[in-house]
Amino acid sequence: MSFWDVVWFIIISFAFVSYLMVLFSILGDLFRDRAMSGWVKAVWIIALIVFPFLSAFIYVVARGKSMTQRRVEEAAVMRKETDAYIREVAASTTPASSTDQIAQARKMLDEGVISQPEYDRLKAKALA
Repeated sequence: MSFWDVVWFIIISFAFVSYLMVLFSILGDLFRDRAMSGWVKAVWIIALIVFPFLSAFIYVVARGKSMTQRRVEEAAVMRKETDAYIREVAASTTPASSTDQIAQARKMLDEGVISQPEYDRLKAKALA
C-alpha cells in the first residue's frame, strides 16, 4: 500500500462519515417535523435511498433554515424542562428555616432523643 492509497482512504472515509452525519441529521429532522405529512416524509426517505447525495443536497438547501429553527426550538424546550427540574430539586432540598430547625430540635428534646445541652447547642446554631 502506497502513501497515496492511505491518503485517498482517509479522504474517502472522511467523506463517508460526513455523509452519514448529514443523512442522520436529515432523518432526525424528517421525524421531528410535525408540519410535514407522512407521505412527504416517505418520499424524502425513498429519495435519500435512491439518489442519496443529490436528495441530501436538495433537502439541506431547501429546508436548511427550517431545520435550524426546529433544532433551536427543541433546544429551548429542553432548556426550559431542565431549568424547571433544577428549580424543583433545589426547592425540595433547601435547608429548613431557623424556626423549623428549633421546632425540630424541641420535638427531639421532648421525645428524649437529645439532652438539654444538645438542644441549646442546636438552637444556638439555628439562630446563628
